[in-house]
Amino acid sequence: MSDYNLVQFRKDLEQLPVILNQEQEEKFILYYELLVQWNEVMNLTAITEFNEVLKKHFIDSLSLIRAVPELEEKKLSLIDVGTGAGFPGIPLKIAYPGLKVTLLDSLNKRIKFLNEVIDKLGLEDIEAVHGRAEDYAKPSLFREKYDICVSRAVANLSTLSEYCLPFVRVGGQFISYKSEKIEEEAAAAEKAIHILGGDVKDKKDFYLPDSDIYRILYVIEKKSVTPKKYPRKAGLPAKEPIVK
Repeated sequence: MSDYNLVQFRKDLEQLPVILNQEQEEKFILYYELLVQWNEVMNLTAITEFNEVLKKHFIDSLSLIRAVPELEEKKLSLIDVGTGAGFPGIPLKIAYPGLKVTLLDSLNKRIKFLNEVIDKLGLEDIEAVHGRAEDYAKPSLFREKYDICVSRAVANLSTLSEYCLPFVRVGGQFISYKSEKIEEEAAAAEKAIHILGGDVKDKKDFYLPDSDIYRILYVIEKKSVTPKKYPRKAGLPAKEPIVK
């Protein structure tokens, strides 16, 4: 711990607000060390400098609290679609141990990294699953099971909604992390969102603490069951998004 300066990280957490104890801080540091170590042999992130990882990955992930304040109070189930190196799912699990988390990614080598992080950090009630959203959201143990679905994946909102809304129970929420204003994209996605059983409930836009890094969280509420034909077969949601 003494080798790392956490002053800015703690300030940023206060502004969210998120409260961590020493054990949780140590887990974030170990996560960082594993990320950098594994990044030498596989492509996990272009961001490796300590303070940048804290801000652009950890604080960014934890900003979900601005859209879902009940994270602190309830034991919720959450699936992170296209989790990559574990963002936002693992930071959320560290900060909110009561969460039951599924990390879904289509690359098996990333799943090996995620399992190493889960093991080394001693995280419980969290699993890393190898597969595509189009396959796992078909009628199964995963479909319409989760209180919350999150994704930082880079895809348009229509495509992401088709990947993610089938996982969410009626009354639950899908939250898409975006890094720029997407009014046209959001307007074009309205048809897809409604067809898939969702409705845009809110959007939270802000700058990450003490930075000029803009973020927007689209909060989509699941109003009705997703029709069985969605998501369509692998590749189609990205190739032919449902649009107006």
